[in-house]
Amino acid sequence: MSWWQETTIYQVYPRSFADSNGDGVGDLRGVIDRLDHLVDLGAGTVWLSPFFASPQRDWGYDVTDHCAVAPEYGTLADVDELLEEAHARGLRVMFDLVLNHTSDEHPWFVESRSSRTNPRADWYVWADGGGRRRRPNNWRTAMEIPSAWQWGEERQQWYLASFLPFQPDLNWRNPEVKAAMFDVVRFWLRRGVDGFRLDMFGSIMKDPALRSNPFRPGMLGGLPRLWLPVHTRNRPENVALARELRAVCDEFDPPERVLLGEVFGSPAELRAYLAEGDGLQLVFLFDFLTYRYSAAWLRRTIARFESAFPPPLQPTYVLENHDRSRTVDRVGGDEEKARVLACVLLTARGVPTIYQGQELGMRNTYIPLREARDPVARVFRFIPEALNRRIPERPNRDEVRTPMQWDGTANAGFCPEGVEPWLPVNPDHTRRNVAAQRDDPSSMLALYRGLLRLRRDHAALRAGTLHLLDERHVLAYERRHDSGDVLVAANLEDHPAALPVGTGARLLLATRGDVELDGPALRLPPHRAAVVAPGRT
Repeated sequence: MSWWQETTIYQVYPRSFADSNGDGVGDLRGVIDRLDHLVDLGAGTVWLSPFFASPQRDWGYDVTDHCAVAPEYGTLADVDELLEEAHARGLRVMFDLVLNHTSDEHPWFVESRSSRTNPRADWYVWADGGGRRRRPNNWRTAMEIPSAWQWGEERQQWYLASFLPFQPDLNWRNPEVKAAMFDVVRFWLRRGVDGFRLDMFGSIMKDPALRSNPFRPGMLGGLPRLWLPVHTRNRPENVALARELRAVCDEFDPPERVLLGEVFGSPAELRAYLAEGDGLQLVFLFDFLTYRYSAAWLRRTIARFESAFPPPLQPTYVLENHDRSRTVDRVGGDEEKARVLACVLLTARGVPTIYQGQELGMRNTYIPLREARDPVARVFRFIPEALNRRIPERPNRDEVRTPMQWDGTANAGFCPEGVEPWLPVNPDHTRRNVAAQRDDPSSMLALYRGLLRLRRDHAALRAGTLHLLDERHVLAYERRHDSGDVLVAANLEDHPAALPVGTGARLLLATRGDVELDGPALRLPPHRAAVVAPGRT
């Protein structure tokens, strides 16, 4: 198997990971200083959210130079050192690549908006509409509240901004744009990066006729939507682009650079991006990110993706990221439930992703909308604060981007005491941090380390097939491999459960010490999970 088929990805949000120079902002040298934590945890790949040159209006996703480093994060020399130090520790490195758009302060866009006849006039998506008063169509932003069209006074035209108004969409139908962006990819591949997470990849190619999307209320990617994005998402041209991008990566030796797409849609739509083995290698399965804490739901979802992504294809599961609520908050603050989900995440067939702090059970940090620095949150400031507190999936991404909690000191070891971090530290950092959990065998950190150790030690968990068992009240599956099988069982109910595991079974790991083997039966108290080497039936 290729390295990316067996790896575990750890997402680092550099601005909030570790501050090495005392300015309250995380940086690349801070990441270098903390790489040993990832090795100790057992991660195989580190994915870094954007650190490229940017005015930081969307904290790096608004890029002004894809081949430069924002000064607050460091220098190109720091990038080279990070790659060298990570590789020396056996870690692979993925960068977050923003292909869909740039900042409106990017020199390309500054030139493009200056006139309709300049050399880069067609580098972005421009349209006339009906003048200043009527937009070209009904396309909405990713949040669906504002229109995706913004007025450009200089050209007297509208430009498309599919995410935020200051992030204009590149026109990938222009071959000059494609060539320039492919050169960005080559720039980082030459420096030794092992792959890319592709931001908003499913939205890059839009309908060239600019047809309006149909009004069809429903759920999409676990979120409510009013318009079905048939003309703005998952178009056939996007699949063709995946193949072209893969060909660029395969120019480099060895051709083992991985492409992981942020795409939304049905399993069939997601599967298309892998093409016939010559497209992206991986796509995020965001249904898992919007999970229901239910054995039946998890069983159905895993079965659906097992069908859509059979071996040697790999599902890519994720419970948390820099945009969505922390796991513990999603399950009402119940850490036992979060421990069960961790066991499922790291034992199901596929490539799991861990977001920084997830291994500690970090919580959302409540920040009122009026104090938010997140530009998305500012869109939703009309929501009364009393209601905002009660929304399970609040629109303020600041709450999941607060500093990594390394120790119990004033700033959680993220930055020196007396320095104000760019976002407030969660008050619970005094007891929920790496230092406090490192030597505690009952901690969340110990559970994640144990699960990742099992993945390393048992080929069945890295490379085995998955077979769901017909257990009514327990999520149970076998991971089968020639070197030996492993059974995983998760009780997501409020009452105890038991299931047969065979005579001579061995308990490899449990989310708590009260899980026990009773002869040929595994006994699970409420909200417990276990990994077992099955015995003879």
